[in-house]
Amino acid sequence: MIVDMEDELSANEPYAKPLQRRYVFYYGVGHMLNDITSACWFTYLLLFLTEIGLTPRDAAIVMLSGQFADGIATIVAGELIDRFGHFKLWHAGGSVLVAISFSSVFGGCLPCKILGTNSSSAQTIGYSVFAAIFNVGWAATQVSHMEKHANGGLQSPKQTFDGDKPKSDVVLWDSFLLMKSSVFNGLSMVNCITRNPSSRVALASCRNAFTMVANLSLYAIALAVFNIFSARTTSDIENQYLWIACLSIFLGCCFVVIFLAGIKEPRLQQQSEHKCRQRISWTHWFKKTLYYQVALVYLLMRLVTNVSQTLLAFYVINDLQMAQYAKALVPAVIYICSFVASVALQEIKWTGKRLKIIFTVGAILWVFSGAGILFLPSELHGFMYLLSIIIGVANALMTVTGISMESVLVGEDLNGCAFVYGSLSFLDKISCGIALYVLESYQDTAPSLHGCNVFGGCISVSRYGLALVPGSCAILGAIVAYTMDLPTSTSEPLLEPLLV
Repeated sequence: MIVDMEDELSANEPYAKPLQRRYVFYYGVGHMLNDITSACWFTYLLLFLTEIGLTPRDAAIVMLSGQFADGIATIVAGELIDRFGHFKLWHAGGSVLVAISFSSVFGGCLPCKILGTNSSSAQTIGYSVFAAIFNVGWAATQVSHMEKHANGGLQSPKQTFDGDKPKSDVVLWDSFLLMKSSVFNGLSMVNCITRNPSSRVALASCRNAFTMVANLSLYAIALAVFNIFSARTTSDIENQYLWIACLSIFLGCCFVVIFLAGIKEPRLQQQSEHKCRQRISWTHWFKKTLYYQVALVYLLMRLVTNVSQTLLAFYVINDLQMAQYAKALVPAVIYICSFVASVALQEIKWTGKRLKIIFTVGAILWVFSGAGILFLPSELHGFMYLLSIIIGVANALMTVTGISMESVLVGEDLNGCAFVYGSLSFLDKISCGIALYVLESYQDTAPSLHGCNVFGGCISVSRYGLALVPGSCAILGAIVAYTMDLPTSTSEPLLEPLLV
């Protein structure tokens, strides 16, 4: 059944009646394809490319090309959708690009087969092209599905903070809305779908719930494939990951069809009070010390989560020499613990001081986890599951509070928030690509290097990178967060459940 937005909403009323649950479901499943392919991208891309014969440096070039394409496409797509609208058209087109290119990334080098060559240069270029196409489609789908959340928040700008008596939990709302999705230019699809504040919470809650479903689905698929198909040759490895990619795409596309069939094209409209306000100049943010502090904290937080997620599979298989299914089971444990911790955080009444304290707690947990990763020998690899629980909680604490600091920075300057979120998202994607390129440039393709011993394991880039890079970034982020001068206003807990 098609959603008739005009029947559900009244454009002239500040708060329309709540959306029916089926409409919330239709919206919530719209990002499943992006979520499941994103999890596969960061968890398995570099491992797959090195296992089929690419050097770590060439594999890192492939990922770097994708990250650069994502960063640029995010800005361009946000601006185009902001001007011309057509959310569903962009969503459908981006989903098609994602489905076609993602299967090509994990399905062997298509240009190499066409040209009849398997040289390392041809493979690197071939995989890089499809990695870039995948990220362009991914950005178009993400931007069209959930743009500028600040204009689609729980309340209107004047209801965000009122002196010392805030009326909504805007900080935690922002955190969960951004937990697995960056924020971009343009008007929110959420804002276009409904003006009812409870319905907006429900839309974001359902969206986040299906993010968890997507990630766990990916790890469940990978766990099954790694157990069913043995990998003795390069062809077997390609077959494994092709099955993972195809099953993930099929599952994601099923939900994309449900989204496109269930949601009618939202109207591109802005609240009248936004039209009367001039857009804030970029230079406004450059004059704020807090902008640089938040940018650095956000950048370091994203490096912690992305670098650890990417190097984890290398560490589990090559350094700890765990079974193949562990490279699916360990990330799943981390994600489940992270999600549970995130749900618990919705009950906290937030202040600037608490944001900094909880971020620091997460950083300290990562330092302890890094120490365990650094010295854990392969004979005691079972302890990796305990470390996974700690890492999951640490990731949640740092991600929720780190993104909440963005919201504190923006405050009521909604007409300038696009630059804040856009610039930080761009820096995140580029810095992550560069960091992984540097690490992979020194990665050894052998299962382990020299220096193996009972207490310290084997010296390898994956071990030291996974232990020291996230831990160092976490500590540096905590130091920067400590220097921030954040507002002391409190926020009340969410009145709606995180899961619908």
